[in-house]
Amino acid sequence: MTTIEAVQGDITRERVDAIVNAANSSLLGGGGVDGAIHRRGGPAILEDCRKLRASHYGKGLATGRAVATTAGNLDARWVIHTVGPVYSTTEDRSGLLASCYRESLRVADELGARTVAFPAVSAGVYGWPIEDAARIAVQTVRDTETAVEEVRFVLFDERAFTAFAEQVDKPGRPGGGGPFSPESP
Repeated sequence: MTTIEAVQGDITRERVDAIVNAANSSLLGGGGVDGAIHRRGGPAILEDCRKLRASHYGKGLATGRAVATTAGNLDARWVIHTVGPVYSTTEDRSGLLASCYRESLRVADELGARTVAFPAVSAGVYGWPIEDAARIAVQTVRDTETAVEEVRFVLFDERAFTAFAEQVDKPGRPGGGGPFSPESP
């Protein structure tokens, strides 16, 4: 069974097999988590992303999909890039958000990753309300069959941490309940 936890901290400092990047479809870096991962990980990540764009992803990575690159200078082996949906008040895009987590875990399984750190995909500039993003993320991870042993949601601010910790700590759900702490180990 996968252990799920929420921690408040900087995802670029996590020591895990794979760090998930809330990427934009270009895979060429951006702001927020994406920019932080590219800055701390160094040029090797961007180089791998450019190779992906030149080969399989000429038009970019589709929303809800995931792909892996090196982690460069990060304390991880891989970065799994996933493109979250922009929140909409007129269209239900929750299936695409759930797909980001499922696809990232699928890629992690293909890589043999046992520990994975996720940010709050789509809950930044893409505008997804944090409480709903947390519910979808945690439930999707719980419902996804994976060989990943530990999923860590790494949240930058207290509001996001609280929303995810509440979802992780809900008892009586499959794979439910898990440790959480206000600071990353």
